[in-house]
Amino acid sequence: MYIGAHVSIRNGYLGAARLAYELGATAYQYFPKNPRSLQVKQFDERDAAACRQFCQQHDLRSIAHTSYPTNLAAEDGSYRMTLDSVRNDLAIAEACGSIGVVVHFGQYKGKAKDPLYGYRRMIAMLNDILASWSGQALLLIENNVGQGNPMGMTMEELTQVRSLIDAPEKVGFCLDTCHAFASTLWQGDNWAEVVARARELHYLEHVKAIHLNDSVFPHRSFRDRHANIGKGLIPQGGLQELLSTQEFQQLPVILETPHPPGQSHKAEIEYVNARLLHAVQT
Repeated sequence: MYIGAHVSIRNGYLGAARLAYELGATAYQYFPKNPRSLQVKQFDERDAAACRQFCQQHDLRSIAHTSYPTNLAAEDGSYRMTLDSVRNDLAIAEACGSIGVVVHFGQYKGKAKDPLYGYRRMIAMLNDILASWSGQALLLIENNVGQGNPMGMTMEELTQVRSLIDAPEKVGFCLDTCHAFASTLWQGDNWAEVVARARELHYLEHVKAIHLNDSVFPHRSFRDRHANIGKGLIPQGGLQELLSTQEFQQLPVILETPHPPGQSHKAEIEYVNARLLHAVQT
């Protein structure tokens, strides 16, 4: 497996790749631009190309993540901004050689009476984003935790939306372990049951990245609060069982866990390799 963490692009895209490598990571995640804005970024293509070359030389896998305001079920007021922003993220990810761009499942917050309206908005947005996209970078839809909105918590929703868009081959999934546990998707001790259903739905074969996060809050809390691995409420045995899944063995596994200011994920990456992956491999 390729283990790493989310890193900053403060020193550019090449700087982010070098930082991940110095941490002992074999994978990393980054925000392509300001994570608090949908504004399109005119990026340094030479820096991105150098990042791609560095990752190829060191067998380092990367994924990008859309900015916080991104909502695939956005209404007319922010529809165009969201569309242009995600296209921009895909272009940056492609230039950096990343597998894809993680985006949260859409959340419809309007007052339309039709409960399917939000899903139709999301499908329309995905079709518009991907219609002119010809790169190799995928759009990776992440499962939601259900905080404030129930959309996107189940594998049924994820696979159904993918099947209904015009270009499903341009879309994959990112599985977040905290979101899965704190919603209704996974109890933390029933992965065999979950994985059997995932294979029936053809979900696993399209998972291209994992967010490895423990959870501060319990199963079915519908609260998104990440904890450091082994410090939250997800059973460690459950995480080991999840990571042992055959379809996950060549994927980037990314920590999005907290760390004190000025410190890094280096120790936690070592912990995951020593305590979780070693148990899986043996």
